[in-house]
Amino acid sequence: MSAPTSISDPSFKPMSSDAVARHNAVVLAVAMALGGSSPAIVVSLGGLVGQALASNKELATLPVSLLNLGLALGTIPAAMLMRKAGRRIGYIVGAGIGLAGGCLAAFGIASYSFALFCLGTLIIGSYGSFNQSYRFAATDAASDSFKPRAISWVMTGGLIAGVIGPQTVIWTRDAVQAAPFAGAFLGQATLALLSMAVVSFLRPAPVSVSSATLGGGRPLLEIVRQPRFIVAAVTGLVSYSLMTFMMTAAPLAMIGCGHPVGAAALGIQWHILAMFGPSFFTGRLISRFGKKRVTAAGLILIAVSALIGLSGTDIAHFWTTLILLGLGWNFGFIGATALVTDCYRPEERAKVQAANDFLIFGSVALASFSSGKLLNAGGWETVNWMVFPPVVVALALLAWQRRAKAIAPA
Repeated sequence: MSAPTSISDPSFKPMSSDAVARHNAVVLAVAMALGGSSPAIVVSLGGLVGQALASNKELATLPVSLLNLGLALGTIPAAMLMRKAGRRIGYIVGAGIGLAGGCLAAFGIASYSFALFCLGTLIIGSYGSFNQSYRFAATDAASDSFKPRAISWVMTGGLIAGVIGPQTVIWTRDAVQAAPFAGAFLGQATLALLSMAVVSFLRPAPVSVSSATLGGGRPLLEIVRQPRFIVAAVTGLVSYSLMTFMMTAAPLAMIGCGHPVGAAALGIQWHILAMFGPSFFTGRLISRFGKKRVTAAGLILIAVSALIGLSGTDIAHFWTTLILLGLGWNFGFIGATALVTDCYRPEERAKVQAANDFLIFGSVALASFSSGKLLNAGGWETVNWMVFPPVVVALALLAWQRRAKAIAPA
């Protein structure tokens, strides 16, 4: 068993500046490409499988919602495990959870059990709670100047996952002839197994002895009450929740407007590319223009995407909305993640990161639950109008923090 990464290892010889961070960022980007494909597989097939297995067809999308719920519920246990056992052991355990979830989901399909399939997607979601912390793990050994780039490197793995996930569905969905789509979840389990091998190459971040002996640092309540944490958490929450809220409703709205399923699928594909494609340069933008400006730009792009959504219901309107939504999420979420890294000391990172992700992905779960219902009740126009109030609040908090900093005494 490897030594926990949060404890100094006397036998460990630190590498040159940011060398460990660069190595780990590459490892985590590959792990993200493999593990990050799991949500794409569940989102692509969860509703179809649910429709085939659920006796009550209104519950057809429940497996997808449980994916997000599992992600939210898993954030704190995942952080506690990694704090005690280290990043590497934690991520190996997480990949094992993903492997088990995929196998259980496949067994649920083969045995025609909707309950088992739902339990499988819930477990796959908890695997996602480990994957989502990769972006923070990449900053553990990074200098302040390299942190935004390390986060961006990991997020580029999501771009590759956006290809691997759908291709896994295409190539494996009929692998088990007696149980359509079970093969795709066995494919997801295989990707989790590969991820387990990849994360074993993580190197421990060099941590000073003083940091290692400070226990848990400040109380969590004291940290999360900091204005800068509140701003970082709210901007991340708004960016991710609104992206999920609109992305979930858009395909249904397109089909409701008479557009073909293929056009809706292509819209989601362009959306995923827009979400992760900019990660190649988002870190450099943050280094040049600052975390708050890039985060604000992301929030503004999300608002603009809603304006485009309100301007018409042609395919071009939907696709443009989804592309701008993806770009806005990338800038807003990566910027907010970088802001969170300014809020804690090294010995506090596990609990603060967990608290941040619990808030974000709890809200994402609520957004995914409510999106379809609001679309049915008020239509696509109402969905778009709901975007503006949260964006205004988040932008106002960023402006307030910048003004407070500007007038603070030297």
